[in-house]
Amino acid sequence: MSTAELILHNGKITTNDAASEAAAVAIAGGRVAAVGTDGDALELRGPATTVIDLAGRRVVPGLNDSHLHLIRGGLNYNLELRWDGVPSLADALRMLMEQAKRTPPPQWVRVVGGWSEFQFAERRMPTLAEVNAAAPETPVFILHLYDRAILNAAALRAVGYTKDTPDPPGGEIQRDKQGNPTGILIARPNAMILYATLAQGPKLPPADQLNSSRHFMRELNRLGVTSAIDAGGGYQNYPDDYAIVEDLHRRGEMTVRVAYNLFTQRPKGELEDFAKWVEMTKPGAGSDYYRMNGAGEMLVFSAADFEDFLEPRPDLAPELEGELHRVVKLLAEHRWPFRLHATYDESIARFLDVFEAVDREVPFDGLRWFFDHAETVTERNLERIRALGGGIAVQHRMAFQGEYFVDRYGADAAGRTPPLAKMLAMGIPVGAGTDATRVASYNPWVSLSWMVTGKTVGGLALYPEANRLDRATALRLYTQGSAWMSGEEAGKGALSVGQLGDLAVLSADYFRVPDEEIRAIESVLTVVGGKVVHGSGPFASHAPPALPVSPDWSPVAAYGGYHAGGAHHHSSLCAQGSGLGGLLDRPLAPARSPGKDRLWGTGCACWAF
Repeated sequence: MSTAELILHNGKITTNDAASEAAAVAIAGGRVAAVGTDGDALELRGPATTVIDLAGRRVVPGLNDSHLHLIRGGLNYNLELRWDGVPSLADALRMLMEQAKRTPPPQWVRVVGGWSEFQFAERRMPTLAEVNAAAPETPVFILHLYDRAILNAAALRAVGYTKDTPDPPGGEIQRDKQGNPTGILIARPNAMILYATLAQGPKLPPADQLNSSRHFMRELNRLGVTSAIDAGGGYQNYPDDYAIVEDLHRRGEMTVRVAYNLFTQRPKGELEDFAKWVEMTKPGAGSDYYRMNGAGEMLVFSAADFEDFLEPRPDLAPELEGELHRVVKLLAEHRWPFRLHATYDESIARFLDVFEAVDREVPFDGLRWFFDHAETVTERNLERIRALGGGIAVQHRMAFQGEYFVDRYGADAAGRTPPLAKMLAMGIPVGAGTDATRVASYNPWVSLSWMVTGKTVGGLALYPEANRLDRATALRLYTQGSAWMSGEEAGKGALSVGQLGDLAVLSADYFRVPDEEIRAIESVLTVVGGKVVHGSGPFASHAPPALPVSPDWSPVAAYGGYHAGGAHHHSSLCAQGSGLGGLLDRPLAPARSPGKDRLWGTGCACWAF
């Protein structure tokens, strides 16, 4: 019997296996060698074994995000000022002002997703006047969900938007009465204007991108994430934008396992892209740390079913069926698993028409495929998904914009959006995740809290008890459920003998803390393949060496990532003495309905939509 490289004992270990809890686990050769009593694990102790006393702490299998834009997010993480979890707008604006002072030209300050105005004590968005006051000279780009971006005056100059700049297809540059851009960009009906504008900002050089990717992975490790399925993303070109993560893989410096999907970037050139890629690579190519997973989440641009609950549901193009059929048939012929972004049931019905037609020509016959999101999917289409052997990757986008959905469609409809319990009752494979980093936060505990409590980050109760999940079920979706999406359920998602030695020791017992404390959980010890990749608190001595942050002006150096109360030194910021007193100390208007009568300040007047 081989000796273990790592033994954890005297704990409460959730195994996700038949025996749901154990006291100890031993890892040898990167995989679980024993799990059970302290004696079972300690039997494998050798002279070089690291033995850690858990002192009764809860351990869970490593969390696996079914839909994370990790590769793109890693390239940009060190550039971004994260408002994820920041408790007040006053805090957020103070951070913005401080970061603008330290950011050198020609770089921008970028707040790119992961927040909602409903998380703030003030329950509102920043105004243009506040953003311009906080950063009068440094370009600022603030992305809000899929629906809009705020650019300060310096950013408008940097991107060159003027009175003469036409609105791009599918987007709107908001203008004042004289026709000059105000600084608000609106996705109507899609987010291309937002992402195309963001792409104009300076990039980090390769060495900093590598450092940035390592920091993002370590941030995920801090929250207990050990695996993710990368969903590609806009402006993430294959193979060019994969060079950094491939370099990390070659160096053995990845601390999150990544299964990646290829996302076409060329409208009307999608079939050509996939025809090229099926000759370049194949699903499963790589290793347990970095492997190719298939196609999507974009298969054809005519099927881009982006959600923006502030706007009516868009009707997709009539050419969708023909274009999607050709791509899915090619993928089926080459046995490529695929995923497809899908929000609305009306769109899902059209997609399924195509899939069923392809299946009659080239039988799927167990081919792994799934929809992402599926917020408003109906039982009839769930039956069709099940019949074709598909799955659904769900994310907590409703936690960030549930208020908008209720305002447009009503509380009754929101109560089954998405129908999590129905999906599971029907036996459909379901994996959980975040859709981070540009919409929702990458913090898995916010997603787990949403599934368990049914509440938004602003505290709005969305779901009746029948559509909420118990904690064990939610955890399984974030572990075993997500492993199905990459065809790895036989090797990860549980702490059982032979599975990968990936786990997280939690700061609080997930199964015992009050509901409202779930989202505050972090990992105090994270292990990937038997190696400690994060340690804090009582396990800080086991942590890997700290990484420097580059460039040195990065927001990560000042604020870290997800803002947990008390975890960062800005957790108790207030507006007093900020230099923004005239803007931040004034009485706040009462919260308003988030729909068409919601007012968004432009600094000199308000505009409605």
